[in-house]
Amino acid sequence: MTTRFVSGDLVRCDHGGKSRNGTYITERDGMAVVKLDSGYNIGVAPGSCRVTGHPEPALGKNVDVEQDHKLPNLSIVSTGGTIASRIDYRTGSVTSQFNANDILIAIPELADIANYRTIPLATILSENMTPAIWQDLARAVHDEIRDGARGIIVTHGTDTMAYSAAALSFMIDTPVPIVFVGSQRSADRPSSDNAMNAVCAAAAATSDLGEVAVVMHATTSDDTCSIHRGTRVRKMHTSRRDAFRSLGISPIGGIGYPLRKVTLGPHAVLRGTHSLALHDKIEPHCALVQFYPGMSPDLLKAYEGYKGLIIAGTGLGHVSTALIPALGRLITGGTLVVMTSQCMHGRVCDRVYDTGRDLLAAGVIEGGDMLPEAALVKLMWVLANENNREKAAALMQSDLKGECMRRSAYGL
Repeated sequence: MTTRFVSGDLVRCDHGGKSRNGTYITERDGMAVVKLDSGYNIGVAPGSCRVTGHPEPALGKNVDVEQDHKLPNLSIVSTGGTIASRIDYRTGSVTSQFNANDILIAIPELADIANYRTIPLATILSENMTPAIWQDLARAVHDEIRDGARGIIVTHGTDTMAYSAAALSFMIDTPVPIVFVGSQRSADRPSSDNAMNAVCAAAAATSDLGEVAVVMHATTSDDTCSIHRGTRVRKMHTSRRDAFRSLGISPIGGIGYPLRKVTLGPHAVLRGTHSLALHDKIEPHCALVQFYPGMSPDLLKAYEGYKGLIIAGTGLGHVSTALIPALGRLITGGTLVVMTSQCMHGRVCDRVYDTGRDLLAAGVIEGGDMLPEAALVKLMWVLANENNREKAAALMQSDLKGECMRRSAYGL
């Protein structure tokens, strides 16, 4: 008699001379796909597996976490991402399906740090983030701070977290910490980083910090999280738990784990420095283009009519001379073009080589040491809030939220 498996069944399979425990996902190409306890998937002959149990039923959606109202009030605004994801055993893929209250259920240690209000703003993986959702997020965060939250935690997918953190940096003047947090590995993997990242984010959100930041693992071990400025951070690895790095500056702080001790650096903006204000206008008709050798000028025709364009150029901020006339036509047509660099460190300087001087003569604006993704978000914000071209250009070269520093630190 052939055993019938149901997605989610707990199974024990004989494979390679060993017996292994796992969870049945599906059958594909005549093989049973099983997620091992290690978190990895294998394909084995269905006849080598036997059912050992069934998954426990999920907690009801109406279960509320008991909280201590004597602790500081934080708000968790959930947008989805891996930190709020679990395995979909129908497909074997990670899907975003937890709301903010589910995170409190999954990570009880959070209840020792603060009292939480949860706002499930969106349930998406971060590649589906849009400028319109940034606006909704900024408004929700603003309202929570206005209503008394001592800090904000934004759960977010890691792939576009840097864009969203930069967006909120420009869209909100905040007197309290706004902390973005995610995880590289979903909660049902033994190597998940979601619990420690969330706990450290809560610690940062109750600290003396007073700006938008990203909190993620600082090392591959479960010992420290870094606090990164929202306009100076980038995801540097596809899957490592310590994927996030501050570029151009050191992290503005750190959190030791499990003691949850927060240490802020000398450049961190402190709680109460700014008064709360919302600036939620954003111009979506902007783009980011990376130059590459042999790039055709015809590609730039796709951006005719765009309000702004960020170029990630080579080295000091260069593109081929063949592209300069096409960029000039975009600029004449009203597109604000800003040059950044593909390099991880350093700044644009288009006064060294002939190509750079030709770009300046065509009207391209130097982007200093801004990261291309932060420059894109800043350009979208500037063009929505300043109609005068000369003033908009000046704002792009001004340091508004720590994104465009006048001096570059040696070795960073």
